[in-house]
Amino acid sequence: MPLLSNEQKLEKKIISRFQKAIYDYQLITDGDHILIGLSGGKDSLCLVELLSKRQEIRKPSFTVDALHIRMENIKYESDEAYLRDFCENRGVRFHCVTTCFDSSTDNRKSPCFLCSWNRRKQMFVMAQRLGCNKIALGHHMDDIIHTAMMNLYFQGSFSTMPVCLKMRKMPITIIRPLCLEAEEDLRIFAANKGYEKQVKLCPYETDSHRTSMREFFKKIEMMNNGARYSVWNALEKEGKLVE
Repeated sequence: MPLLSNEQKLEKKIISRFQKAIYDYQLITDGDHILIGLSGGKDSLCLVELLSKRQEIRKPSFTVDALHIRMENIKYESDEAYLRDFCENRGVRFHCVTTCFDSSTDNRKSPCFLCSWNRRKQMFVMAQRLGCNKIALGHHMDDIIHTAMMNLYFQGSFSTMPVCLKMRKMPITIIRPLCLEAEEDLRIFAANKGYEKQVKLCPYETDSHRTSMREFFKKIEMMNNGARYSVWNALEKEGKLVE
């Protein structure tokens, strides 16, 4: 049997974690119609790639669409043609919606919150229009851990973005199938696959604590290389990953 290359080993590891997340958290069931939130970044492109491959197995049998949302008042130069081809070449239907937000209407909310809220609103609208019962987002383990840390240090709450969240006011469940993946693995995977980077020039990026929290957590991992699993196990024990 020929030895696997480093690229093949990494892909095998990512697919294995992806399958484990789907099984452990029961993220996909037979008959699901899933809408992927496609920002155009490496994580959402990886999610399209992995879900499209999983769709071919047909057990469980499910359908996948992808939605890219353009925000008129945020300078984000996404290549719509590239994203469309990327999806359609993998058997995933592509949709694009343009919207905007007005930060002057609510001075209590940050532009980041308003942008995110409006994007999420468009996701729900399109999901219901297409008859989707699930929305898949490309957050990985690092995102979930960083969110838990921000909530703990800035809000005094031990909580995070759930791996599986069933909405109370509509028949839609949010899932995060990349929840067991490390960001660094996805970065290398995307580079190996030659994914095209989108130009992100958001004027509000520096307003977020997320970048600082990412650097802070790197220092923690230097002290304990198993820190991510400690945080993850704590979230799991407290029932914070499934709602």
